[in-house]
Amino acid sequence: MSRLVFMGSPAFAVPTLEALAREHELLAVFAQPDKPAGRGRTLTRVPVAAWADEHGVPVHQPHSLRKDPSAIETLRALRPDVVVVVAYGLILPQLVLDVAPHGCLNVHASLLPRHRGAAPIPAAILAGDAETGVTIMRMDAGVDTGSILAQAREPIHPDDTTATLGARLAEIGARLMAETLPRYLRGEIEPVSQDHASASLSPKIEKGDGRIDWSRPATEIDRMIRAYTPWPGASTQWKGADLKIARAVPTGQTSAPELHTLGQVIRLDGERIGVVTGDGVLELREVQLAGKRAMSIEEFVRGQPRFVGATLA
Repeated sequence: MSRLVFMGSPAFAVPTLEALAREHELLAVFAQPDKPAGRGRTLTRVPVAAWADEHGVPVHQPHSLRKDPSAIETLRALRPDVVVVVAYGLILPQLVLDVAPHGCLNVHASLLPRHRGAAPIPAAILAGDAETGVTIMRMDAGVDTGSILAQAREPIHPDDTTATLGARLAEIGARLMAETLPRYLRGEIEPVSQDHASASLSPKIEKGDGRIDWSRPATEIDRMIRAYTPWPGASTQWKGADLKIARAVPTGQTSAPELHTLGQVIRLDGERIGVVTGDGVLELREVQLAGKRAMSIEEFVRGQPRFVGATLA
């Protein structure tokens, strides 16, 4: 049984934390500070810290590891054999990487070196990748450039969102780390360097990235909607208000350009409603007007009959 410190913050990290706590001595958890949530902006525990509270595990929540020497001293005093990092969200300086004799191991939600960076799951969906996966990596000072210990592949389904794909990858990552860590500590795994020449980056997503450009093809907009679910969502403008497109599907149907304009809402057949894009028609399935609840497109159109024929911006 190894002495282990866990660093992570969101729900994605919890399955790995649970799996490791069953087989290793969990000394402490490092998580991001509590964050404002909800309309009241109430400070809320990040999921990893909440799990640690429930299981009596000490929690440390420094705002920075680079600028807070006391946090590094706290980590050193724990004397871990290894540090496991899953979506922690803070940069680890070299002093942290060197604390444990077996280093820092990371669960990264992509098949490295593809989609290094902050948002690998949305990046894979946006790119139209047929598959993605999880990589267990020994961290170095670069951004997801460390040597690979193990990988597991996972297909991306046509209707996958970041939420659904992320849930599967969280479980896969937990199993893979639980299998890999004991073998690594016994010296049975030889780390493999990444092919840096074939690397791609997945930058942090900003709220404004979710604005839909109707001149793009329907297939790209569909991927965007799924990649930005649950956050920041993909939205357009209708009657001066934000309209989130929660679910949609490319139809393969084209629209005569002399009859319709980009972003125009058209009736396909029966109750099916679509929007004209730069290439093809995107059928809407579920929408949410700002300040309202999400609803099916059929329900929305019943309450907003002038929506059909309007042009979305």
